[in-house]
Amino acid sequence: MNRHPYIPTNAALMPYCNRFREFCDGGDSPRAFLERCLEKIDHLNKEIKAFTALNIDGARRAADAATLRYKAGKPWSHIDGMPVGVKDIIETADMPTQMGSPVFADWQPRFDAAAVSALKQAGAVILGKTVTTEFAATVPGLTRNPFDPTRTPGGSSSGSAAAVGIGMLPAALGTQVIGSILRPASYCGCFGFKPTVGALNRGGSLDYLSQSCLGVLAASLDDAWAVAYAISSRVGGDPGYPGLYGGEKPKPGYRPDRLIRLDTSGFDKLEEETRNIFEVSLDRLCSAGVEILSRHDLPEIEQYEVAIAASLTLSRKINTWEFHWPLCSFEDRLPGNLSEVSQGRLAAAEEMTLADYRKWIAVREKTRRLHHNLAGVAGGFVTLSATGAAPPGLESTGDPVFNLPASFIGAPAVTLPCLSVKALPLGIQLMGFKDEDEALFSHAQWVENILLAGH
Repeated sequence: MNRHPYIPTNAALMPYCNRFREFCDGGDSPRAFLERCLEKIDHLNKEIKAFTALNIDGARRAADAATLRYKAGKPWSHIDGMPVGVKDIIETADMPTQMGSPVFADWQPRFDAAAVSALKQAGAVILGKTVTTEFAATVPGLTRNPFDPTRTPGGSSSGSAAAVGIGMLPAALGTQVIGSILRPASYCGCFGFKPTVGALNRGGSLDYLSQSCLGVLAASLDDAWAVAYAISSRVGGDPGYPGLYGGEKPKPGYRPDRLIRLDTSGFDKLEEETRNIFEVSLDRLCSAGVEILSRHDLPEIEQYEVAIAASLTLSRKINTWEFHWPLCSFEDRLPGNLSEVSQGRLAAAEEMTLADYRKWIAVREKTRRLHHNLAGVAGGFVTLSATGAAPPGLESTGDPVFNLPASFIGAPAVTLPCLSVKALPLGIQLMGFKDEDEALFSHAQWVENILLAGH
């Protein structure tokens, strides 16, 4: 198998929004961009296995229509003509949605999910469905890491991360309930954006869990924000949520005065090389004027670190209770089609009670208040996106320990592909505060520039 070299600037990435001016003046076109993506898919996908379905003819028609709009000086949005992948738990009217499970083999929805509908309204080209783990949970699909196919791409947004990381797409939709955007983005060398929970409409997605949210894996921060904005501005957030706050473009990058380093229980799992890389990154931020606080500086931070140490155990319990339906319905209607992992989850859910669930979400709410109280202390948090490079083997999607805080809290987080370890991608993660996604992006732009200076 081929191993593709990786450096932190990741030249394989194919940003789209930075081509906007060329599309308008005729120096490039959405159709030409699509053909470059298709050439990469033809060359790489047999090995990486990022897609479950492609709609090439439909994509070419949509790209041609976008090309004509640019020529007329009337593009519909900054993502008009952008080829986008859709995680295969999100419904599409013109391609199957199979949920990574034989329960939904060859299932064809009649309608588009809210996010897919919004992207089409913005002129995006829905090119293909990307591989997910079973029901966006634990059991991996066929996708391989694009920089070393003997390693996992992460999950559950496996195909989305791999396709974007190696340049087959500029952006793809993902979802996260534990670490399903941030970790695969780290392993595959792309940008990952997990918004504030509820910020992007999940309608039409098998994505019912209370911590889960729709997000974007992208070739640049600009691409990630543009896709998220296109969705929220057209179909809003989840019912009862205010949607994504911010303009069509985030404010220019600016330096945060303070960041809190978030070690989590994952810090003890780091190899010495990974730990040193993280410390050097923090030193560079300090040298550029950012004050880095830790659990040793303030009791409020220590209290928060202690609270989030239980987030993995609690998240799994909460998710298991919330997954009782639909798993029980799947098993009743199509017995024998659930994996052993899903059968075990269903059995565990049947032993739980509503009183248990109420206790767990009360602890989660208390931890969210501790997080909110730190908003006056710093502009956000900095940590790693994974415990290291993607681990060998395809049986697991990796350790989510660094991803849990953002999911458990429901806070926005971004993975930046600025680091590498063992010549493989490693993301650094910034986490913000509820509904302050735009501020998070501005900080992320600044941090990216600092960490990539000199590469």
